[in-house]
Amino acid sequence: MNTIDLGQLFPAISSLFQIDPTIAIARIALILIGAILAWLGVKRITEPLILVPMGLGMIFVNTAQFFLPPYPPFPSMYGNPHLAPLVGSNVSNPVMAATEQVIASTLYWLQPIYALTFLNGAIACFVFIGIGAMTDLDFLMAKPFTSFFLAVFAELGTILTFPLAVAMGFSYNDAASIAIIGGADGPMVLFTSLKLSPKLFVPITVVAYLYLSILYLFQGKLSELTIPRKMRMVRMTPTDIRRVSPREKILFAIIAGGTLSLLFPVASPLIASFFIGNVIKEAQIERLKKFADEVFLNGATFFLGLMLGILVTPDVILDPKVVKLLILGITALVLSSIGGSIGGILMYYISRGKVNALLGPAGVSCVPTTAKIAQKEAQKLDKRNYIIYHAMGPNVAGVITTAIISAIYMTIVPLM
Repeated sequence: MNTIDLGQLFPAISSLFQIDPTIAIARIALILIGAILAWLGVKRITEPLILVPMGLGMIFVNTAQFFLPPYPPFPSMYGNPHLAPLVGSNVSNPVMAATEQVIASTLYWLQPIYALTFLNGAIACFVFIGIGAMTDLDFLMAKPFTSFFLAVFAELGTILTFPLAVAMGFSYNDAASIAIIGGADGPMVLFTSLKLSPKLFVPITVVAYLYLSILYLFQGKLSELTIPRKMRMVRMTPTDIRRVSPREKILFAIIAGGTLSLLFPVASPLIASFFIGNVIKEAQIERLKKFADEVFLNGATFFLGLMLGILVTPDVILDPKVVKLLILGITALVLSSIGGSIGGILMYYISRGKVNALLGPAGVSCVPTTAKIAQKEAQKLDKRNYIIYHAMGPNVAGVITTAIISAIYMTIVPLM
């Protein structure tokens, strides 16, 4: 009777003692971080739609497999280009060989989703279709000058972070991808980093989503610190907004989407996806709207979070660039929020006190999170002040301005 080798029976545990202790510690740390992220999402302290699947993905990928020294990888046509170097053939050590079989079986069940939706940026487009299907364009169209004025100021982080990242040693491509975090638009960050920084797209996107999920925790306080109280007390009511007909909104979506795609073709997949979703909404095609808003958006968000979590492995967090990414990511968002506050204060004076300055930070285009934060801050001072409908104008305009800046980066930076 053959003796059962416990190392072969439990290869993931056994390999803990056969790999670099740094990697083992990193793996355990990622399991704990994943658990914390999932718990924060379940408790609604942070955004659950992204962080719960992301946290679970981090837990399961780091409990199911240990990462080995780089052996000859699987053929590139079959493997994940970001994880394949960690998987190989090692028949000389039965424990390692068994571990590799575990890695292969736990990794490649998601390979079709990764190959068909991540490598080409389609997952970001799927999310944008859903966002478009739930976005109201009324205030943007009723007051386009105010909306885009505020949105432009709220891009401060996407502009200033680029030279900061270059100064910290990042390439122009990586710096541009990191700078887009300031736009507070997760799918845009993913799409841009896939194009410009394929080797760093995982940490850049994860950092972006981690910070976007905690916007509630700091942007409101930042608005209180940067905007005087009287400017946050300006009352704005929904009746102040001109009623825009569905026909006008459909025409706007088609014309704006077509024009932007013509001017910035590199970002046209995201631009087209957003306006396609919006046309479905305004045309009142209920079955398609329900599919885009409830099924498509939720499904894409789930797999986006799960795949990002599964891609967070020890080699990712042990990259020394991650610390710089964390610093630059929060810097980009803080600068954009401050830029929004500056724009809001200027618009308060331009409008002679008729525009609440909190609409400025709402131009940071995390739809509809930053608009909700502006509403929450306004109601702290006046329970009957409903500015969210107005805040959606710069909020949606921010999506467009971030797409334009992203397109400029993707077009010009590779030529630098």
